[in-house]
Amino acid sequence: HAIRALGRRVDSGLDIVGVPTSFQSRELAREAGIPLTSLAEAGVDVAIDGADEVADGDLIKGGGAAHAREKIVDASADRFVVVADPTKVSATLSQPVPVAVLSAARTTVAESVRELGGDPELRRAERKDGPIVTDNGNLVLDCAFGDIAAPAALADRLAGLPGVVEHGLFVGLVDAIHVGSEDGVEILRP
Repeated sequence: HAIRALGRRVDSGLDIVGVPTSFQSRELAREAGIPLTSLAEAGVDVAIDGADEVADGDLIKGGGAAHAREKIVDASADRFVVVADPTKVSATLSQPVPVAVLSAARTTVAESVRELGGDPELRRAERKDGPIVTDNGNLVLDCAFGDIAAPAALADRLAGLPGVVEHGLFVGLVDAIHVGSEDGVEILRP
């Protein structure tokens, strides 16, 4: 919705350039008429992104398997704004955490996740044999930890595992969360 809304604003004269984080967002932005560039070519004033789950300003992202690129862009932005619907807001993060891994490290990372108390599952592709492969060529392990009482500590532990490219815990990055519903938009601050 945000990309389409920005496209309408570009049609009305808004002067922006977008930095897409996935194949899907790139295609939708092109379709909407938003000029694009890369992170290497331009800084990011505002990153606008969705989330799979939001709790106390921390996020789980990666349902679309683009969380590595998203985290790079979101962390480099001057301001990071999340848009979500009320079903994404929780008291505690508890969804499985997507972990992008080098294919050669899948089994060793899975074992390390188990040692951290997680239950890793290789994400399988729909309508094709085999696993999901990210835009960067990595595999994704969806790692269930139950309620995540200390997201920052888990994020640090996952980031330190050899073979992990990036994980879907976005801790301490968000500036504002816009929760949209039929009744309007509520803005949450971390």
